[in-house]
Order: sequence, then C-alpha cells, then structure tokens
Amino acid sequence: MLRKKKIIKKLRAYPKRVIGGLLLLLVLGYGLVTIFAGLPSPGQLGSDTFPVSTKILDRNGQLLYEIYTDQNRTPVKISDLPEYVKEATIAIEDKNFYKHHGFAWEGITRAILNTVFKRNLQGGSTITQQLVKTTLLTPERTFKRKIREALLALATEIRYSKDEILELYLNHVPYGGTAYGVEQAAHTYFDKNAKDLSLAEAALLAGLPQAPTRYSPFGANPETAKERQAQVLQRMLEDKYINQDEYQQALDEPLSFAPQTNNIRAPHFSLYIKQLLVDKYGEALVEKGGLRVTTSLDLDLQNFAQDTVATEVGKLNQAKVSNGAALITKPRTGEILAMVGSQDYFDLSIDGNVNVTTRLRQPGSSIKPINYAAGLGNGYTPATMFLDVPVCFSVPGQPSYCPRNYDYKFHGPVQMRFALGNSFNIPAVKMLAANGVETMIATASAMGITTFTDPSRYGLSLTLGGGEVYMTDMAVAFGVFANAGLKVELTPILKVETYQGKVLEEINFEESLPAGEKVVSPEITYLISHILLDNNARSQAFGSGSQLVIPGHAVSVKTGTTDDLRDNWTIGFTPSFLVATWVGNNDNQPMSPYLVSGISGAAPIWHKIMVETLKDQPDEWPTKPENVVGLEVCSLTGFRPRPDEPCATRFEYFIKGSEPKEEPVLKQGIVIDKTTGLPPRPNASPNPDDLEVQEHLVLFDPVQKDYCLDCARPLNDKGEPQEPAYNIKI
Repeated sequence: MLRKKKIIKKLRAYPKRVIGGLLLLLVLGYGLVTIFAGLPSPGQLGSDTFPVSTKILDRNGQLLYEIYTDQNRTPVKISDLPEYVKEATIAIEDKNFYKHHGFAWEGITRAILNTVFKRNLQGGSTITQQLVKTTLLTPERTFKRKIREALLALATEIRYSKDEILELYLNHVPYGGTAYGVEQAAHTYFDKNAKDLSLAEAALLAGLPQAPTRYSPFGANPETAKERQAQVLQRMLEDKYINQDEYQQALDEPLSFAPQTNNIRAPHFSLYIKQLLVDKYGEALVEKGGLRVTTSLDLDLQNFAQDTVATEVGKLNQAKVSNGAALITKPRTGEILAMVGSQDYFDLSIDGNVNVTTRLRQPGSSIKPINYAAGLGNGYTPATMFLDVPVCFSVPGQPSYCPRNYDYKFHGPVQMRFALGNSFNIPAVKMLAANGVETMIATASAMGITTFTDPSRYGLSLTLGGGEVYMTDMAVAFGVFANAGLKVELTPILKVETYQGKVLEEINFEESLPAGEKVVSPEITYLISHILLDNNARSQAFGSGSQLVIPGHAVSVKTGTTDDLRDNWTIGFTPSFLVATWVGNNDNQPMSPYLVSGISGAAPIWHKIMVETLKDQPDEWPTKPENVVGLEVCSLTGFRPRPDEPCATRFEYFIKGSEPKEEPVLKQGIVIDKTTGLPPRPNASPNPDDLEVQEHLVLFDPVQKDYCLDCARPLNDKGEPQEPAYNIKI
C-alpha cells in the first residue's frame, strides 16, 4: 500500500501534459502493434488461399447450387492483352492508377468519415488496395483492416511496378462464378481468350469485379450487366481512352454469351437466394466462406411447376407466347415453395435467365381485389350496385377516360360480388373513382405492393393494371387476403450456418410463425376471399367449369390480362397455399387477342400447379369472423327488400354495421329529353320545350346518378340498344 502511494505521489509531481503524452504514446504503440501484428508480406501476392464452397439446399437437404467450388484461373501476361482491356479496368476502378502510390487520400478520408459517423465503411479503394484486399487480407469491413490495406498497398507499390500490379490484379480478382482473372472470365462469359475480346466485351468484364453477383449477365439481374457495361464505356469516353464513335459502336454491339453449364437446379431461385446472401453477408463470405443454406424450396414441387410452365407455354406458340413464370408460397410463413422465373433458364433466345417473378410487369385485372378491399374499407359492401353502362371520366387538363369491358359489352346493374367475380372493368373503375387513387395506393402499399409510390403518376386505369408490380409483391399482397389481414414478407431462407456448424440465422416455424403486420381487417379479407372463391359469382364471364375451379377444394382466384395483351396472370390461394402464374413475352411483344384470355394462357398453368399443390391437403375455407353477418338483399339493387314491395332476393355477407338499408322507391318522376328518350346528360343544354317529367325506374351507384333503367334506347346499325356515355367529372 505504501509503495502504491509513493508511485501516485511521484506521478502527481509530473505536469499533466507529460502524463497525457505518455498515455497517448502507449495508445498509439498499442494500435501500431495491433495493426502490424501478423501483417502479411506483399511477396505473398500470387499465392492462393483455398476457399470453401457455399451450398444452397432445398428444404429437404437436396443440393440446388454450389457456389465457388474452385477458383478457375488461367494466368495471362499484360503484354498479350489489348490496350482497352487494361484501360477499361483503370477507367472504372481507378482512373489515377498511374499517378498515386497505392492508395488515394480521398478514399481513406471517406472511409474514416463513414467509420466514425455512419459506421458503414465504404469504397474508394485503388486497384492496388483491391489486389491486396483480395489476396492478402480477410473480407472484414473494419477500420483496422482499412489501415492494413493502405500500408500493404504502399509496400506493394514499392516492391512492384505499376504494370506488374495491374497484371496481378487482372489475374487475381474474381469476375463471378468460379472465374478468377480476366482470362478465365473471357472463357466463362464469351468462350474466347482475353486477347480476342472486343471493346464491348472487355467493358462488360471490367465492370464485374466490383460486385460479380450483382453485375453478372448470368445472375439474378442480367440486365444490370449491360447497365454496368455502359458505365464503363462512359468512363472510358470521359477519360479519352475511346472516341464517341468507338463508344457508340461498343454500346450498340450485340453480346453473344457462352452457353452455361447446367450445374444448377431451380436456377432462378438459387440465384435469387445467392443475391439475398450477398446483400446480407457480403460477396467474399458467400464466395469463399463455406455457408450451408437451407431454403424453403420444395425441389419436387419446383420441378413439377417448371415442367408445367414449359409444357403449357409450348402449347401457346400460335398465341404468340414465348414465356411463362410461376410462384408458389405459404402465406402464413412467407416460405417460397417454388419459383419458376421463365419456361427455360438456359434459353437465351427468350432471355430465359431473366427472373420474371422479380421483374416489373403490369398485373391487369388481377389488381382489382385490392381496389375493392379499399372500397369495403370505405363502407361499400359486396352488394353495392354499380351501373355497368357507357361512361367517361373527365379530369381537368387530361383527355376523357372511357373504360371498356373485356367482352366489349355492357352488363347493366351489377353488384360488387359479381363485378369482381366476372372481372367487369367499368364497375372497377367506378370503384376506384369512389375510393380515390390515393386510397387504393395506400391500401396496396400497406399490403405489400412496393412499386406504387407516387399517386400523381397514376389515373383510374390503375385498377385495370396500369401500374407495374413484382410477382413477389403480388404474392405478399394476396397473402394478406389468405392471412385474414396479416402481411407476412416472403421468407425463402430457413437456416444459414457455416461449414463448421455455427448457425448464423435460423427460423423454426414449428415454434412460432414469423412476425406479421395487421394491415387489413379480417372482415374485409374474408369478404374478398369469399367472392373470389364463389364460382357462381364468376360464371357469367368464365363459365361454371373453368380452369379456375379446383375439384374438392375452395380456392380464391383472380385472373388478369392487360389491355395491350402483354401480360396474362392468374393468382389464387387457400389459407395455406398461394400460386401465381404469368405468361407473356420478355420483350413485351403483345400476345394474340384470340387465344389468350382470362381462362387461357396463365390459367391452365395455375390450375395444374394448384391441383398438384393441394393433392394431399384437406379442403380449407377462410374462417368467417364473428363480425360478418349474412342476410337477404334485392338481386337488382343490393338493398334490403321493402315489406310493401317485395323483390327477387339473394343471400349476401356484410361487415356488421354496414348492412344496406331498405330499398328506396325506384319508380319515380324524372326529367326526360323527348328527343333522346333519356335524362339529359350532365352539362347538356337541351331545349326546355323538349323536357318533360316522366315516371321511370331510376337507379344510382357510387358515382353515377339518375340512371333510367327502363327508358327506351336508340338502336345502332346492328339493332342493339345504345346510349351516349355518361360523363363524370373527377
């Protein structure tokens, strides 16, 4: 104790600045020891580490895809390469490569600022830094590793010439898959030697090392490869490596990729999973870290779905259909059981490697249930009557919008149940006009549609599929109907562990279901689900024995075909399973108007896949909430019958408190223009002498008033009744 007091007394005798300086030296000394301890030598460049492959498995342990089982590398001398191979790499990765001494101060500064203030270390690495990071250091993203990287880069610049460093880089960096180095990359992607690459091909390869999975033309998003190539060429143009003509010629040059080897099962899904892993764990760990990934995919069901899509699309050649896609999920958990992104992943003539389930497509009428769900939330009911008659909507400063039905007919008074079941367009547009576009977008966004972001971009055609969506988003949104209002995001990964058995993440659905968000009331989802499984409600348009009927099972289902015939959908679900299908062309060419409709195209694919999915499952109906009640309503108007004037009735369900009132008196006096036999149009200026009050049956819907049901209509050339469109201002 005495000794301790003496030491403290001596320390107090020293000035504080001296003590502070000593402490600073101790901290700096410790930091330098930590940084330099075990620092590899630049002389080790060229010696390879041995990565452990990552394996992606289906839910039953069957191997789908093994990533980076080896580093295929064929060394090449820099003197044997065209100048533009080197220039493309320098332009996109390190424009000052021949000027700096291993690292750029702005990159180091940015890394420090991001580390201190954002905790998110970012780029700015030179080619030399990337070389030492790839070959000598671990992939951890820490400040310590960044300092070690800079020190090694400086030492490497002292030991090697610039051309030697560039040659080492071009021979070591990963270009995706098992291709390490530019020579192997040239063979992998173009089946040629690197010395024979064109400028266009060299630019594409130069863009890969920054993120090989994201930019790969064989990856989950092959279109990003072309976008990245354009960035490389633009940099080369800016740095004066090429002129404008060379830039444009390379940009326009069609690329012919080498055939891919079929060493991958469920390729669209496997690459989808790989991208999710890279986004979460980083490229290096996925490429070399030996992950063991158990997914939700059922390979047997996947193979059945793939074969079904390929077989049925093959029958649609005369319908000008070249491609199809399918997605099977479990709504309660978000598990993906099957993901078929095209009818043939390896058929590049149809862009088969593009995963349509994660691409923007217009949903057609399959989006209508979301619009009607918004309507139910606004107090409308399955018995709300819409007048399916000629109508135009006027928006200031825009041309009039006059929707038409798929069958080019008008169906008169139609209640919501039958309007949605038969997918009539005019009632759906009126429902959206009553709801407001903002309300539908808010509902869709809450349910999982991520692409409806700006209401000003959309008009009333949104309910007919005028906004693009992802099939994966549609699965989440329709899953809300299946889940009684709970939104559950897709959950395709069940477990991730290292090859040594360390579990990084795991989901056990037997213990608990994934967290979900209540976004719609169970009453609304029940009513929509019930309408969509009601075969009687859709029989007018689809018949009673269509492909939408699954024998022995109650299945809610909706079709969708875009007006331009570029997309054809069918989406259906039970509380436990959901199947979405699509047919069309990746190049957006329209399909035949005579052979693709709501019950052809995607519907037969959907029917076969749903039958297979449910073959060993019990019949499962949506659970009716206690707050949903049923009663008789008038078949024409949807109101409750009046005791003094009975009407033909039918049974309907309602959310308690939204039951309709008694039917109003329909026969009443209304002003008629004798020259037309109809009520005057809005904003019309008829001759007062031509007007008189007559007694007629008068109906109204949420946006249209004073419709004379029994007024005589003039006949057209075919002897069919016709009337001018009713104009509605929005």
